Amino acid sequence: MNRTKLVKFLEKNGGIFVREGGSHTLFRNISNGKISTVPRHPDIKENLCRKICKDLGIPDILKP
Repeated sequence: MNRTKLVKFLEKNGGIFVREGGSHTLFRNISNGKISTVPRHPDIKENLCRKICKDLGIPDILKP
């Protein structure tokens, strides 16, 4: 999955940008305070996308 598509989905579902690290971006869910990191690679594997969504407590991006 494309990283920009994942970031837009996270922001649409309550994720906010916290900070940039060396190779990851930190996001926080504003409704529940959960935190997850998103790697700065052009493509992110589907299983990792699911884990990021689960960590933040938002719906799975890959489910219709």
